[in-house]
Amino acid sequence: MEWGFVVAGLVVGFVVGLTGVGGGSLMTPILLWFGINPATAVGTDLLYACITKMGGVWVHHQHKQIDWRITGWLALGSMPAALLTVLALHGLHLETQHIERLIKLMLGVALMLTAIAILFKPWILRQLARMVPPRPEGVLPVKATVLTGVMLGVIVTLSSIGAGALGTLAIFALYPLLPIARLVGTEIAHAVPLTLVAGLGHASMGHMDYGLLAQLLMGSLPGIWLGSHMTRRVAEQWLRPALAVMMAMIGAKLVF
Repeated sequence: MEWGFVVAGLVVGFVVGLTGVGGGSLMTPILLWFGINPATAVGTDLLYACITKMGGVWVHHQHKQIDWRITGWLALGSMPAALLTVLALHGLHLETQHIERLIKLMLGVALMLTAIAILFKPWILRQLARMVPPRPEGVLPVKATVLTGVMLGVIVTLSSIGAGALGTLAIFALYPLLPIARLVGTEIAHAVPLTLVAGLGHASMGHMDYGLLAQLLMGSLPGIWLGSHMTRRVAEQWLRPALAVMMAMIGAKLVF
């Protein structure tokens, strides 16, 4: 038992419950800091994200805050993209160091994009609301949604990051009339099958540490419960910008 991993899970779970910031944006860099190799960190974090978000899907479904049509169209693009990305990594027969270098690059890019999405989310949402003309109810850009799923599938599979912040912004750009509660619920519902497929794909390549996964969950599950029961307004005023800056710095270090 490595209590450091349990504590890391507790802290990340608490922050996710408190602010809604995606766990992958925090957990993967922490695992790298602990010395876990990038491929194993990404693979383990993907299944970690899948398990932790399952509870969120149940709650949002009970409150009818999930648009299953949008979830299905996103998954139609993201799940095959995730599977093909894993097959490409396996089929290229790259050396371990080359795979780790590619994952580090994608991880850094995804962290910087996520930092921008978190830090400027209110401004981005306002700009999108102005730029994207409202569509009548029932007029849904199916092809654009599937293509968005493809993009998210590749990014998330290579970095374990992006399903949350980037996915939320993408869904809002496509469906600006979707209520915020359904927007969040739909993003979480889509993240579960995506991270499951990507995580199992990495596991098939040996990029998985099940003991590490269990220890992270031991901390994260009570952490999420605790964080979700605390006020979010005060925390968001300082915690979100601080996390965004930290992610941007880590991402820049990984890329450059």
